Amino acid sequence: MLLPKRVKYRRVHRGRMTGKATRGNTVTYGDFGLQALEPAWISSRQIEAARIAMTRYIKRGGQVWIKIFPDKPITQKPAETRMGSGKGSPEYWVAVVKPGRVMFEIGGVTEELAREAFRLASHKLPIKTKFVVKEKEAEEGEE
Repeated sequence: MLLPKRVKYRRVHRGRMTGKATRGNTVTYGDFGLQALEPAWISSRQIEAARIAMTRYIKRGGQVWIKIFPDKPITQKPAETRMGSGKGSPEYWVAVVKPGRVMFEIGGVTEELAREAFRLASHKLPIKTKFVVKEKEAEEGEE
């Protein structure tokens, strides 16, 4: 599972997930991508489950890129603990995903294979997703 080697602060604020993704919203490495349509916290376990589902289906053909990284620690207090006594200890890590963010990319496979692999992966994720194809640059055709 993905998690940072070291962080500056052990505990962070929850923050807000308003607005759309301005970065990481295009397919850059592969030919096809899985784009988020809702804001969410995606845990490292969910990322790993989606990755395994994709790589199993494409039978290690092609290449998979994970474009999100869980760098936000989520704390939890022990069960049946009274109020107060500070913030809980970090339990797991999440990636903050906004609508429009391309979370996974696949290259070197056919579109039907990529579409089915992303369909299986999307079942492992807690949000609605969309299959996107890399746009061909218009500048290349004009030159």
